[in-house]
Amino acid sequence: MDQKNERIDVGRTSYEALVFSKTVVKKGASLHDAALKIEEFISKKGYGLSFPVNLSINNKAAHYTPGMDDKSVFGENDIVKVDLGARKGDLLGDCAITIDLSGNNAHFVQTAEDALDAAIHLVKAGVEVRAIGKEIEKVVKQQGYSPIVNLGGHGIEGEELHAGSFIPNFDNGDTTKLEEGQVISIEPFITNGEGRVIESSEIQIYQKLYPAMPRSKEARQIQEIIDKNYLTYPFALRWISKDIPGMSEFGIRRGISELVALGCLEEFPVLVERSGGIVAQAEMELIVEKDSCTVITKA
Repeated sequence: MDQKNERIDVGRTSYEALVFSKTVVKKGASLHDAALKIEEFISKKGYGLSFPVNLSINNKAAHYTPGMDDKSVFGENDIVKVDLGARKGDLLGDCAITIDLSGNNAHFVQTAEDALDAAIHLVKAGVEVRAIGKEIEKVVKQQGYSPIVNLGGHGIEGEELHAGSFIPNFDNGDTTKLEEGQVISIEPFITNGEGRVIESSEIQIYQKLYPAMPRSKEARQIQEIIDKNYLTYPFALRWISKDIPGMSEFGIRRGISELVALGCLEEFPVLVERSGGIVAQAEMELIVEKDSCTVITKA
């Protein structure tokens, strides 16, 4: 199987996991259990994970995955962004949907999907990324919402999920042109709020940057687990808890803090809409072609 077909296979599995997520993201269901089931769905198909499944609710836009001892459940009025990706070697999947548990926000959720569809129809080699952002912004504002201006799509290159081109959700003036064969995600984030996200104090996801020589036993153990199981791909604190069952949450956080201080790990704080607005997201991964594109995160 050539790399393009392998990439399409990874994309298809990612999309299947996204569809599966609709069966476990339910009112009253545990976030921790839902994340585990979605990640197990991917692993049972023989794939790794591009990153921990994100289950970002309401004004949380991105980077929320359940914690080590997370007891929270989905509420009846929650708007849940499910963002995930399967991985095969260094081929990474990435896609997202928004699930409205209230049933009262169909227009809001559909606007994100419509903006994504409109943007995908523009994609081909030579198109400036600003034009994609302009189209997303037009669709979103016509429906009375705002695009989130400091989030967007991205290039995907090798082991890097966010590499190369940034694909904006508004016309940011960037004249960078898409290239044939380039792999990108288009990722409209929309809100009924201000349209900008900020970092919160909550962090559940990390990624190794450089090796370190930590002093504490906890940090050394954690680094060994990262090197063995996660390499340079993002991981969740709850994964470390599973891998080192005898280590307390305090010990894990202390070890992680030491590795961060040493410059070994990058942190991914939960991103929240600055004004408290609700956020919806839609995302697909695709390959840029000469005259169109191939969407790979689909059935």
